[in-house]
Amino acid sequence: MKKLITIITAFICLFITSCTTKNEGGMSDLARKNLAASEGISKCFETNDFSKLGDYLAEDAIDHSGETGDIKGLDNLKAEYEKMMSGMAEMKSETIKTLADDEYVMSWMRFTGTLKNDMMGMKAGQSFTSSSIEVSKCKDGKVVEHWTMMEPSEVMKMIGGAPPPPTTAVADSTSM
Repeated sequence: MKKLITIITAFICLFITSCTTKNEGGMSDLARKNLAASEGISKCFETNDFSKLGDYLAEDAIDHSGETGDIKGLDNLKAEYEKMMSGMAEMKSETIKTLADDEYVMSWMRFTGTLKNDMMGMKAGQSFTSSSIEVSKCKDGKVVEHWTMMEPSEVMKMIGGAPPPPTTAVADSTSM
């Protein structure tokens, strides 16, 4: 009888332990590191302090969302980000939704702020709100590549163009 009680107790202990050691939300440790790197980069932008950027970006990282094309290398990225942020005040970011795995982090973000200089098709002193999908490819817990996707109407505002009017015509389903 003692042997049976010991076996049952051991089984219950193992069962309880296995239930409590699962990763929160099913996220792997690497996915957590990738998410932390993405959040760290966002914090650098919000605080306008890029001194810790190397903690989150690989030395040879590439940002495919540069104003004039790819920006390559940590030092170039840091310089570009500092230049961009020097023209903005009161920059805030809000994460609407984030998905992360062992290779990618995708965040739907909303940004607000005020421009110090004429830029992005807007005048100094003007406030802005924009949203985008930020996609970061990670390796060993650091971002190695980054892309930004924005709505075409927001891009048009930034380059000073007027977005096209919305389509109002509805296709006739009988002609299909």
